[in-house]
Amino acid sequence: MLLVLVAICTALIVAAGRGSRFGGVLPKQYALLGARPVLSHTLATFQGVPGIDRIRVVIAPGDEAHYRAAAAGFDLALPVLGGPSRQLSVLSGLEALAPEAPDLVAIHDAARPFIRAADIVACLEAATVQGVDGAVLGVPLADTLKRVAANGAISETVPREKLWRAQTPQVFRFAPLLRAHREAAALGATEATALTDDAAVAERAGLRVVMVTSSGDNTKITTAEDLQRASTMETRTAFGFDVHGFAPGAAVMLAGVEIPHVQTLAGHSDADVALHALTDAILGTIGAGDIGLHFPPSDPRWRGASSERFLVHALALLAARGGRVIHLDLTLVCEAPRIGPHREAMIASIARIAGIPRDRVSVKATTTEGLGFTGRREGIAAQAVATVEVPRIWE
Repeated sequence: MLLVLVAICTALIVAAGRGSRFGGVLPKQYALLGARPVLSHTLATFQGVPGIDRIRVVIAPGDEAHYRAAAAGFDLALPVLGGPSRQLSVLSGLEALAPEAPDLVAIHDAARPFIRAADIVACLEAATVQGVDGAVLGVPLADTLKRVAANGAISETVPREKLWRAQTPQVFRFAPLLRAHREAAALGATEATALTDDAAVAERAGLRVVMVTSSGDNTKITTAEDLQRASTMETRTAFGFDVHGFAPGAAVMLAGVEIPHVQTLAGHSDADVALHALTDAILGTIGAGDIGLHFPPSDPRWRGASSERFLVHALALLAARGGRVIHLDLTLVCEAPRIGPHREAMIASIARIAGIPRDRVSVKATTTEGLGFTGRREGIAAQAVATVEVPRIWE
């Protein structure tokens, strides 16, 4: 971080595009993602990044009112008016920064609102390494590439080794990038069209640019479908854990299945340690506390109650948020009883309660090799992982 802290970096957010493929009433950078415009989400991320000294935004002429709505609440300088192409818009932004001449400039597409602060910092750090002029966030290609002729026939398979998908931010030392963009602006239309991002402009000028691997989702919103997917559902995962000790009895309840045993499990309800762990995992995915918050052990209503009621309650809270279960994973830790003979019945029970197919339920068992309270056969522990989808809510 030392190199970042001693360098001054300005973020240049490019929001001058028309987004012809988006097809909405507003350009995509001003469309609502949740309750706020896409651009507002992007600005919020950059505002909190260590090493970013200030933010300037490049907009299209005529978008001033849209920009003011999206930038409300941010302490920003006046926007810069862009040009007829992305390259000329970036050049306009760089020229506006020239009087203050920051050490670094981080150029980012306004329509990439999911950028992570850690990735921005990683690019800043990479761009300040001695001998490097710039750093670009990207992802190594995983798909097989085909070159296709005009008639639709495949003409060539392109080796994907060493190929990356370039994203933004793209961070550069300011002075050499400004020179490179000035030179690019003097090119003919055909050659300038081939410069599809700032890294291409830098490469043409002979600058040394390195790639930085993206750590997460940095999708660019290009179409209305992209915005719809971003606005609808997100995947969440949460963990649940529970323990119950043995008491005199003749059976234990595990995952809603009664299993004959020389003891039972002690608890205020039926002490189904498996369903308790699953309940906590479901509650965790929606930030709804734990099982004790909803079913206090001190409440006599739950004495001897079926733990199925607890899991059904958690699932109902999830459904009320518009969510659904994708997968449930359960691990039981005990020396006895043996779980294997009852595994399929437990899977069927959990699937029935959760209303999901059996192949979305996993039940596993292990021991602690004679160690600890489970190894001494004093009780059973359960670990659960719930994976769900819920509507993505943006502040």
